[in-house]
Amino acid sequence: MDVPRISASSYSNTAPLVWSFLYGSNHGKVELILDNAPARSAELLAAGRVDAALVPVIAYQFIEGVKLIPDVCVGARERVRSVCLVTHGCDLSDVRSVSLDRSSRTSVALTKIIFREFIGSEPEWKPAEPNVQEMLANSDAALIIGDPALRLSAGTSDLRIFDLAELWRSHTGLGFVFAMWMTGKDSSPVDFAAARDEGLGHIDEIVSNYLPQIGLSAEEMTAYLTKNISYTMDSSMQEGLEMYFSLARKHGLCEHDRKLTYVL
Repeated sequence: MDVPRISASSYSNTAPLVWSFLYGSNHGKVELILDNAPARSAELLAAGRVDAALVPVIAYQFIEGVKLIPDVCVGARERVRSVCLVTHGCDLSDVRSVSLDRSSRTSVALTKIIFREFIGSEPEWKPAEPNVQEMLANSDAALIIGDPALRLSAGTSDLRIFDLAELWRSHTGLGFVFAMWMTGKDSSPVDFAAARDEGLGHIDEIVSNYLPQIGLSAEEMTAYLTKNISYTMDSSMQEGLEMYFSLARKHGLCEHDRKLTYVL
């Protein structure tokens, strides 16, 4: 029997979902491909090079024939901390240009929805590499995701930080789902829920692994992984996902608004 191939980003917020494959009971049972950019996992899934991937949710509307793995996700009910817009102090209503971190299409689409649907403006969009100084040298605001954003949220810089999950909740009252496991198969090649639960049982080890590179205290990192990030989808988050897809279609950010279809 072939070993399943799966892919995920290597950001710290995915760590509880992949710990089992790296160090736990699923070690050696799958081939795991890790990459800094979540969009890379979507590319591998679209090309049929992996059996399942943890990908930005907007990919569901672009990759033909994929299904969602139920319940397991990277999301936030209120504040996410690792997906944010930053400015040198101005309010978002005054922003006329935005540098967009090109590594996650979900966050890029969410940013455009926030401006178009909630703020009522259309800044100039500038795809960029995730370097906040260079981004803000070229634009009024910058979209930063993943661990670079988490470092900003923990720092003492003079930047003004807008948490995208907080913005979404303030306008919709709903949670937000940033990434989910997806597969082109009829059934899940791996028990991702069990792997998640195993990873969440080893938060202390995960925190210790990431502390040197993130720069947060152990308490802050633990709070981020256990309180800010939700790895299980509740009804508010599912409603948020459905609304996100609807608004993405409304604003021309995806061609379709496919109904959520899960593997059995």
